[in-house]
Amino acid sequence: MGKRVEEMRLIGGLIGVQFLYAGNSVVLSYLMLLGFHPSSLIILSTFATFLVLAPLSFLLESHQWPQRLPIKLWIQLILISFGGVTLFQSLQMKGIHLTSPAIATAMPNLAPGLIFFIAWAFRLEKVKLSSKYSRAKIVGTIFCVMGAALMSFMQGSSHTHTSSSSSCHLDKITGSVYLLTGVFTLSSVIVLQAATLGDFPSPITISAITSLMGMVFTIIVQLIQDHKLEIGLSNTNIQNLLGYSLLAGCISGASTSFNAWAMKKRGPVMVAVFGPVGTVISIILSVITLGDSITLGSLAGMFLMFTGLYFVLWAKGNEVFDNYPNEYDVEKPLLS
Repeated sequence: MGKRVEEMRLIGGLIGVQFLYAGNSVVLSYLMLLGFHPSSLIILSTFATFLVLAPLSFLLESHQWPQRLPIKLWIQLILISFGGVTLFQSLQMKGIHLTSPAIATAMPNLAPGLIFFIAWAFRLEKVKLSSKYSRAKIVGTIFCVMGAALMSFMQGSSHTHTSSSSSCHLDKITGSVYLLTGVFTLSSVIVLQAATLGDFPSPITISAITSLMGMVFTIIVQLIQDHKLEIGLSNTNIQNLLGYSLLAGCISGASTSFNAWAMKKRGPVMVAVFGPVGTVISIILSVITLGDSITLGSLAGMFLMFTGLYFVLWAKGNEVFDNYPNEYDVEKPLLS
C-alpha cells in the first residue's frame, strides 16, 4: 500500500512539474515579447533558484554532504551546469530564431527516446530484451516520441500554414541542427545527473550548485558575446523583473529538485517520459487563453503519446530483476 501511495505521489508530482513548466513558459514568452534580454532572464531566474534552494539544502541535506568533493564530482557538476543551463538555452534560442516556434516546440519531445537509449547504453536503465516489461518500455518510449512529435508538428502547422515560404532553406537546416544539438545536450545532461545522484544523493544541493554555476557560465558567455550585461529594456520595471525572477526561481527550484528526487527513485527514463505531457498542457492552455483550435492530428498524437506513457508506467511498475544492487548503485534504475 505504501509503495502504491508513493507511486501515485511521484506520478502526480511529475505531472504537476509539467504544469509549472508550461505556466512559466507563458510568462517567459510574454517577457521576451516585451523586449527583455533572454540571457538576463536566465541569469536572474537561476540566481533566484540558488537563493531559494541553498537554505533548504543546508537544512535538509547537510548531513549527507561529503567532507570534500572529488574531482570527478566537480567535473560532473560543471558539465551539468554548463550543458543544462547555458549551452542548452543558447542552442534553443538560436534554433527558434532560425526556424519557428512550432519546430522548436516539437524537438524537445524527442528527448525521452534519446534519454532511454543513452541511459541504456550507459547501463543506467536496465533492459532485458527477453523480458516483456523491457520490450514494453521500448515500445512505449517510441510511441511517446512519435505521438509527441505528431502532436507538436500538426498543432504547429495550423499556425504556420499561412506563413511566408521565402525563408532561407539553409537557415532552417542550420536552426534544426541547433535544436537537435540542444535536445541531445539536454538528454545527456539528464542522464549525467542521474549518475551524479548515485555518487552524491542530495538532489536539492545538486540543483542549488548547478543553478549558481549555470548563472556564472551564462554571465561569462554573455560578456564574451556582447561585451556587456544588459536587461533589454531601458525603462524596465525592476519590481516586476525581480518578482518574476523570484517566482521563476521558486518554480525552477521546486521542479528541478522534485525531478532529481524522482530520478533518484525511478531513473532518468521515468522522468523523461513525462516531458511531452507539457506539450499537451501548453496546447490546452493556448486553446483556453488564446482561443486556438486543436487539430485532428494533435488529438491522434495525444492518444499515441498517452498510450506509450501507459506502457512505460505499466512496465516500470511491474519490472522485477533477480539481483538488486545497493541503493545508490549507478546501474540501478528503479531506486525505491
